[in-house]
Formats: sequence, structure tokens, C-alpha cells
Amino acid sequence: MEATTGPAPLDLTSIARAPKALLHDHLDGGLRPATVVDLAAQCGYDGLPETDADALGRWFRDAADSGSLVRYLETFAHTVAVMQDENGLHRVAQECAEDLADDGVVYAEVRFAPEQHLERGLSLDEVVEHTIEGFRAGESAARVRGKNIRIGCLLTAMRHAARSREIAELAVRFRDRGVVGFDIAGAEAGFPPSRHLDAFEYMRANNAHFTIHAGEAFGLPSIQEAVAFCGTDRLGHGVRIIDDIDVDAEGHPTLGLLAAYVRDKRIPLELCPSSNVQTGAVASIAEHPFDLLARLRFRVTVNTDNRLMSDTSMTREMHALSQAFGYGWSDLQRFTINALKSSFLPFDERLEMIDHVVKPGYAVLVG
Repeated sequence: MEATTGPAPLDLTSIARAPKALLHDHLDGGLRPATVVDLAAQCGYDGLPETDADALGRWFRDAADSGSLVRYLETFAHTVAVMQDENGLHRVAQECAEDLADDGVVYAEVRFAPEQHLERGLSLDEVVEHTIEGFRAGESAARVRGKNIRIGCLLTAMRHAARSREIAELAVRFRDRGVVGFDIAGAEAGFPPSRHLDAFEYMRANNAHFTIHAGEAFGLPSIQEAVAFCGTDRLGHGVRIIDDIDVDAEGHPTLGLLAAYVRDKRIPLELCPSSNVQTGAVASIAEHPFDLLARLRFRVTVNTDNRLMSDTSMTREMHALSQAFGYGWSDLQRFTINALKSSFLPFDERLEMIDHVVKPGYAVLVG
């Protein structure tokens, strides 16, 4: 073996080799364009705007670049439409696990809303069963290629609907079979997290984990409710916490009460830089508050959100942040450890991955 001569360059190739942990990734936002085309033909869905895989991939990216969360969410009608039977759910979940493993992700919590996959007669339990079976098949296929990944499933309830308690019960029912937690998602404006208190109380009563989409587009009131009223374990996005941080002309930050509480309690922020730019939450990666939050020692994590719509991966997200803010390998390792510390894995399993997967993996890259 050749002796190492120093750190690997912080380029896309080297970052792809780094072990990564992902907490915020939507299953229905990460399909391969070719799979969408293929499944649409199989299930008879004729609503696709493009039937060429490359053109469809460009359409998803361009349609998501609207600067509006509501319009961004409209693109999911096409992916959800081809995930309505056993074949669609299993294939999408399997390919998700394989694609993440190929990107160097060693642990991922992938979320989806079972209530959106009932149009062809599947029950909620069947939807979850087929999806988890797909994840396991993907993990096995990745191992054959020498890539190890573990997928934990988050079950999401749509915040504009009225099934959150039912989905929370589903999450608890499957928590020993691959489901690691619960979430609510969808447009924030007009649908505050406190509408779903019954679901969150049920999760707490059953000693179960949950995260809440909050502070992506709506701002501090959404974060306040998620933290103070609902007791969330993590904040999905949470980027608008920056609105409670005042930076003076000399660059000195002052934290408001909510920002200070989130930092003091080490509530993890599931930040999704590229997605935040697409939905208009921030103007550009260079202007993203990620770096300020990281320097202030908030529990920041790097995430993809929707790999198809953002045409992204964990490697690309980390590379973009490194280019914008000058991060080195130690920073990327810290963000990865933040994610594993914040995961819904049991504590001893988190430590096992940090000590025996992440740290050795980064040590090789540092040289």
C-alpha cells in the first residue's frame, strides 16, 4: 500500500468516499427519472410532463426552482402517482438505498407519507411493509457491491390533512420493524404544528421519536410551536431560526430567547441548503445561514431533502458548503457526527457508527 502524502482534496470524488449520515430525505423526492418514466408506463399513469428520462429530470429541477414552497411541493404529484402499488413502492425504496450507499451514505433516515399511497387499494400497513422490504433489499444489494448502509424509515403525516394520530400509531406499530420515528410535512402557512398535538402526545406517551417540518418558509412562530408546544426532537429545516439572531455592524451576533433555547437544548437542525434556495427560504448557498449557525455551535446537519427536485446528493451538498464557506475535512466530519448524534438510532448504535465507521473513514481522507 502506498504511503499517504497528506489530506485528500476536497473535491466531489473524495467527498463521495467520506462516510455520511442523512436525516432529512424524502422518498418521493428522490426517484431516478428513468424509474419515474418506467413505472408510469407500467401503472398506466399518463400525466408526466416529459417521457424522456433526461428531459424529465430537467423538468423536475426547473419546476422546483420557483422560489415558492407551495409550487415546489406540486412536483410531487408525479412521483407519488407511480408509487401506488407494491412494485412501485418496493422499487423506489430499493433504489433509494442503493443510490444513497453509492454516494457514501452509511446511515439515512428516509421519510414518506403512507396516506398518499392508498389510491390502488393498499392499506397503510401494506404501504409501510412494502417500503421497508424495499429498503432492506437495497441494503442487501449495496452490501454485495461492498457498500454498507442502514436505512431508518420516518412516517410522515400531511399537515393539511387529519390523519396525523393514525400515522403516529402506525409509526409506533412498526418501530421494531424499521420505522424509527414520525414527522409532519407540507405547506406550513395556515397549518401550524399545534394542530397535530394529539399525534405528538401519542408519540411521547409511547417513548417514541419525532421531528417536525418547521421554520422552512413560515418563520419563527412555526419553530416556537414545534419546540414549546409539541416538544419536537428535531427541527426539519429550521433555517428561519436565523430570524431570531441579530448580527451587528461589526459582525457580533446576539441570540434571541428562542434561538438561545434551541441552541442550549441542542435541538438538531435538519438543514437542506440547495432545497432552501429553491423554495426561496434563502437567496443562495453563499447567503445560507448554515455557516453562522455552525460557528455559533448550533447542532447543524447537512441534508438533501429531495434529491430529484434539487438534482443533488449528500456529496454535492457538502461540496457546495465547502466551496462557499471554506470547510475542511474536520468540519465535514463534525457535521456527520452531529447527524449521527441526532439520529433516532439507539445510543449505543450511534456511538458504534461514530467510532467505528465515521472516524476511521475520515482518518483515511485526512491522511
